[in-house]
Amino acid sequence: MLLQLWGLYRVTGPPQPSWIPYADKLVHAIGFAVPVILILLAVALRRPLGSQWPPFGTSALVVGVFAVHAVVSELIQHVWYHHRTGELLDVIADWIGIAAAVVLVRVIVLRGSRSAYRGLAPS
Repeated sequence: MLLQLWGLYRVTGPPQPSWIPYADKLVHAIGFAVPVILILLAVALRRPLGSQWPPFGTSALVVGVFAVHAVVSELIQHVWYHHRTGELLDVIADWIGIAAAVVLVRVIVLRGSRSAYRGLAPS
């Protein structure tokens, strides 16, 4: 998460390779997906088998905080930084990363639950 904050709030933007169009959008999506994945998985792993998906309130809080942070970070970059601009496409890329993280965690948790139940099946 500290790496994400450093990338979002450093004075100069990251270098963008000219041979990859919109590379910064991919970085935005990954930068928001990784912390959401890690937080939701950490919460899921603390729950008993069979109810591993994080509670709705927890999931909504994590998604909401990161979704709002996406907007706030772009506004801060646009208003207070002279060498950076806030972009709507960056916010959309951040939100796509958040959504992808939720889907990925859901798949991981469902697969893990099924595997665990198969391991508990009577012989």
